[in-house]
Amino acid sequence: MSDTDLLARCTAILPGHRARPPAELYAAMAAWCEANHVAHDVYGEGALIQAFERKVAALLGFEAAVFCISGTMAQVTALRLAAQDRNRAPVALHPTSHIFVHERSNYQLLGHFDALQVGERHRPWAAADITAIPEPLAAVGLEIPMREIGGQLSDWDALQAIKRHCSNQDIHLHMDGARLWEAAAGYGRPVHEIAAGFDSVYVSLYKGIGGLGGAMLAGSQAFVARAAEWFRRQGGNLIHRSPYIVAAAMQFDERLAAMPAYFRRTEFLYDLLRAHPTLRVNPARPQANMLHIHLPVNRERALAIRARLAEEHGVWIFNRINHGVLPDTSYFELYVGDNLLALADERVREAVGLLAAAVGRP
Repeated sequence: MSDTDLLARCTAILPGHRARPPAELYAAMAAWCEANHVAHDVYGEGALIQAFERKVAALLGFEAAVFCISGTMAQVTALRLAAQDRNRAPVALHPTSHIFVHERSNYQLLGHFDALQVGERHRPWAAADITAIPEPLAAVGLEIPMREIGGQLSDWDALQAIKRHCSNQDIHLHMDGARLWEAAAGYGRPVHEIAAGFDSVYVSLYKGIGGLGGAMLAGSQAFVARAAEWFRRQGGNLIHRSPYIVAAAMQFDERLAAMPAYFRRTEFLYDLLRAHPTLRVNPARPQANMLHIHLPVNRERALAIRARLAEEHGVWIFNRINHGVLPDTSYFELYVGDNLLALADERVREAVGLLAAAVGRP
């Protein structure tokens, strides 16, 4: 059976939110539009989108925010502007930055800015990683939390030290906040307190929120206006952004309210995983509602185990699996959302036990 067929027959799905079929999602969007008298925006001008931009800006503690069709476009635009304003000095990024790992060298090939890899691949930034750089910097791009290392967060005091250093040195501090909503529970602080001291913040409208796609870039009025002009220059000037705004806005408050519950469920899952020595978990304790689980089998065997557990037990353990650093190892990311929240404790315990038993067999 195909992965799609296997997933469809599963009654216990661990990762993420339930995928709503297009007909169901569009029907919900249509009902919400009718109930809220929504009209299309025209090139970003419209009551719904502008009210939602103001709402996101206020939540983050900024003067303004603007919709962007993708986080990829939003981030390189923000850092490009920072570099332009500071004599094209380089931008400091963690080795696991989305810009390095997933954006196909766009910052280089499109002439956006020069970048330095700063810090250690398997650790979140400490303050010294930034303060010890001898060259002038145009910007620092900091991901909160750092997805590629299991959703880890920089220590709170280190984060405050980085903020002070950037402010004192006129370094633009930008946040990759694709999962900022999730980090609030890990830090135990509201998002505006985490974002305070940053010059710009990007947040996703689809990752934890569950929308169709799109992003918001927040900053000062002047900075956001310049970024919006660059979005147009790069082909991001959609005539109607309303589908993306509706898909996010109609569930935005509910998703944010659920983040503490997702985090508590992640802690529950973590304790179950730690009871099985064959399953190694990163980070040492959950810092957001996501974990990386490392397996003592290679990627191909992990995929075969996933298929067998789905077919025989109706359990779907992970979506994507990666090769591990060591031979015959692999790891996967598990984002904790509605699926895991809805499962009974015993069913989750059973699923973890089945995985541990499967990877432990010779």
